[in-house]
Amino acid sequence: YEFASIAKELGFKGLEYVNQLYPDVMKSSDKQAAIDAFVEKNNRLAAQHGMRNVLIMIDGEGNLSSSDDAERMAAINNHKRWIKAAYEMGCSSVRLNLYGEKDPLKWISNSIMSLSELSGYASELNVNVIVENHGRITSNIPYLMQAITQTNKANCGTLPDFGNFCIAEEGYGSLSDGSCKEFYDPYKGVTEMMPKAFGVSAKSYDFDENGDETTLDYYRLLSIVKDAGYNGHIGVEYEGSRLSEREGIIATKSLLEKAASKL
Repeated sequence: YEFASIAKELGFKGLEYVNQLYPDVMKSSDKQAAIDAFVEKNNRLAAQHGMRNVLIMIDGEGNLSSSDDAERMAAINNHKRWIKAAYEMGCSSVRLNLYGEKDPLKWISNSIMSLSELSGYASELNVNVIVENHGRITSNIPYLMQAITQTNKANCGTLPDFGNFCIAEEGYGSLSDGSCKEFYDPYKGVTEMMPKAFGVSAKSYDFDENGDETTLDYYRLLSIVKDAGYNGHIGVEYEGSRLSEREGIIATKSLLEKAASKL
């Protein structure tokens, strides 16, 4: 709950919450009451520090692409509580995950059903339902875009993450250290996701002496984002280990500002 004050201190304007970082909510025996308290507290803190609530990232609330209908419906109901929370916080979107099935055809079909239900519910609250390339089959962008496009909901879209393009089911790893056994081209992937993007996540791993990212070409990636006509928030996510969390966040923000100034 220091998020708003620290984000303001570091020069940010918007807040993207991650529900799993709030154990008081996720481990509560009364989840709805805990979510209500989460909403009230974060609304108060955001207002106090002059910050805008932008997005809630939903993790740990069940497999929306499961072939088990009961499991999938339970996950849908869990996600609806967070969509309502996003509405009450003035967020434009929720980010969800599409896990639970490895077979591509079944995964696409199950994902369409869940996305259709959740996007229909969210539409009434003026909230977007967006999917991140979050590893494995969800980072196989042609499959992901099939699911999103076939949902046929205007508020169903994407959250392109610059770095999450490892599609290997076995030997899953990171693009930054070569441990990923199979990956989708990140520049092609971001290009394909941008037409449906309601958010962008600037992932970083490490930086050279000039402050440039050592794995990803931020100038090329931001050119793709700009050419798509995107003018929303860009979230910062440092996933490296050499710098501290604070140093990595500042370095990523500085690179974004430098790269943007040259476009």
